[in-house]
Amino acid sequence: MSISVSTPSVDELPPAVDALKRWQYDGGPLHLHSGDLGWHSLRGAEATAADIRMWSRDGEVLAIGLLDGPELVRMAVAPDRRDDEALARRLAADLDDPGRVLAPDGATVEARGAERLTQLLLERGWERDEPWTPFHRGLSDPVQDCGVRIETIEPDRAEVWVGVHWSAFRGSPLSDADRRRTVGRWLAMAGGPFYADARCLAAFDQNDDAVAVAAVWSAGPGRPGLLEPMGVHRSHRGHGYGTAITLAAAAALRDMGSSSASVCVESSNVGAVATYASAGFTPSAEVTDLRRGSR
Repeated sequence: MSISVSTPSVDELPPAVDALKRWQYDGGPLHLHSGDLGWHSLRGAEATAADIRMWSRDGEVLAIGLLDGPELVRMAVAPDRRDDEALARRLAADLDDPGRVLAPDGATVEARGAERLTQLLLERGWERDEPWTPFHRGLSDPVQDCGVRIETIEPDRAEVWVGVHWSAFRGSPLSDADRRRTVGRWLAMAGGPFYADARCLAAFDQNDDAVAVAAVWSAGPGRPGLLEPMGVHRSHRGHGYGTAITLAAAAALRDMGSSSASVCVESSNVGAVATYASAGFTPSAEVTDLRRGSR
């Protein structure tokens, strides 16, 4: 049977989510995770489905890509299909064809663990991009107390979580219009098809001010969970709250049955690298995305 590529509807998302969960295993690459779809669903379930590409053969899902913008696709290939020559060549041809999957004016592919696909793209003239460092923490043992109050955020407290996240990643003042919009997006995510496997956490200081946030995503019992994202309010940095919320995130994933906690960070982000290391996460060998210039 030939390999086909499709874009699922919302009703067709479960096979993609189930496949991504099955493809997570300890010792495997930190490739596209079901939690990445969950975090992407801030845009809504319909927009998330529209950004997914599924490569299948004879009813079997072989590879999944998530378009994180028109110029970036984040990939996962079924572990037992990474050396499938026909699949690797079809993926390389589709990804390298300007406008077919990715925008023609520059493109980036994240394909961790898919070595044959990587080799083929390099042969087509793609180049390695900036390095990232995957981090993992085993969860067979209990996680130490993080030392601050942690709250699992429910919909009526979404504004608390959104405010810290905005400060951590935007830094600019949060206007009323931005607050309404971002809270609405958080509520859409929390009410969507992925959030049953997730928790959003917030850490509070001694004054009961929210100082750090994180989201965690389970792939099911006995499989690696994902920490994405994690951030500390800009007014509260330098006090160990990043380490505290990371420990709380690991503990939450253990409570959800995850075998380990995973996260990937740009190697140049020395603050984040230090935070994950201080929370007991172990770095793995650096990985790189692949970049194609304009044509």
